Amino acid sequence: MIHTWAADITPLFQEECYRKYYLEAPGFRQEKADRLKHRQGKAQSIGVWALYAKMKEYFRLDGQEAYNFSHSGEYVLCSVCTAGETSALQPLVGCDVEKVQKCRMALAKRYFCESEYRCIEEEEGEKQREIFTRYWVLKESFIKATGRGLTMPLNAFEIRLGNTAELIRQPEEFREIFYYMESELGGGTYRVAVCSTDRQIDADVRLIQLRE
Repeated sequence: MIHTWAADITPLFQEECYRKYYLEAPGFRQEKADRLKHRQGKAQSIGVWALYAKMKEYFRLDGQEAYNFSHSGEYVLCSVCTAGETSALQPLVGCDVEKVQKCRMALAKRYFCESEYRCIEEEEGEKQREIFTRYWVLKESFIKATGRGLTMPLNAFEIRLGNTAELIRQPEEFREIFYYMESELGGGTYRVAVCSTDRQIDADVRLIQLRE
């Protein structure tokens, strides 16, 4: 099963709280945070690892599980497979969180599928921004699940929105069935999507507090 947790990183803007989680992170994660210039980026990098560490402890995981990270603004997100399979049998999993943003129609027209662009174009105002962001996190979570990232064109696969988003066209190299879960954070100011070949995806995103 895929579980997803999120955390607000604003407590890590305080040096004492940041140092607590920084010192608990492995060396490579500390080095990554050290290379970042801005306070928010550092807090995101350390905060998402702290979230993953809490999930490993809670679910008693051994570090061989499939997992994926995401962050946007004040939130970090982690999705983890907790079924206990061996690493060779792990499902694919990707997650994404994004703050609902200004609708970039030129970007959608250039990079999204025609049906997706038309779906966005039919809406206006706040609803249009929400639909655009939904497509964005759904697409990001899929390319992260495949491991291809942005080397895969965003119009190489097609998504249909509904009560449950559905992948209706996908690249030939990925023959598995992919499933989606969508949620929101921050009272709807952030959108979340999780994509996995494991059909059991917990629909609840657990919000964790990061404190000193």
